[in-house]
Amino acid sequence: MIEAAGLTKAYRHHLAVQDLTFTVGPGEVYALLGPNGAGKTTTLRMLATLVRPTRGEARVAGFDVGREPLEVRRRLGLVNGGMRVYDRLTGREVLAFFAGFYRLEGRAFREALDWVVALLDMEETLEKQVMEMSTGMRQKVVIARAILHRPPVLLLDEATSGLDIFARRALLDFVKAYRDLGHTILYSTHVMSEAEELADRVGFLHQGRLVYEGTKAEALAMGGGSLERAFVQKVREVA
Repeated sequence: MIEAAGLTKAYRHHLAVQDLTFTVGPGEVYALLGPNGAGKTTTLRMLATLVRPTRGEARVAGFDVGREPLEVRRRLGLVNGGMRVYDRLTGREVLAFFAGFYRLEGRAFREALDWVVALLDMEETLEKQVMEMSTGMRQKVVIARAILHRPPVLLLDEATSGLDIFARRALLDFVKAYRDLGHTILYSTHVMSEAEELADRVGFLHQGRLVYEGTKAEALAMGGGSLERAFVQKVREVA
């Protein structure tokens, strides 16, 4: 569902991402792990067609991110940490507005709304204005607008950033539920404990390069039961 081959992004004299190659299959959570500045966000922006690669190729759900960006966007959801929604709109109004981008109207919108409300348990958010919502409620609206069109691929970039413990738990539980529906999730984070809970496979990103890739079990074994230790060990090896 996600294929990257030699994906590279250069900004003047700085290589943010270098020759990145990996794949993510259907129904899989792939955790892209690394500290701030490792290239995680740039990678997800290239896959989301928001940034054009300097070289290399990538496909999402079978469509090329460079040549077929609209087809990619139709099959993709994106959630960044710190995403905001309009304060004066209700949850229902926010979702109706974004549904228009996917041509979900009338019965199609009502069915999509019923589905996402049940999945995220967000009935109480529909008639509240965003300014009246808790952090967790706002995050549910952000996620809902990203999956309203039921995308087979979901990109989550530091999506728990700034969330309280309850909102964070709700997001992690949602990732598991969305994966169980057969969807593909690329989960970018520097919080290793989240990857330990969610990931099927992991990739370690350091200075724009993928320095390790394997199953979560393999990485945990390498780190003596800790992804953090495994990451530090691998980075020290390549350094």
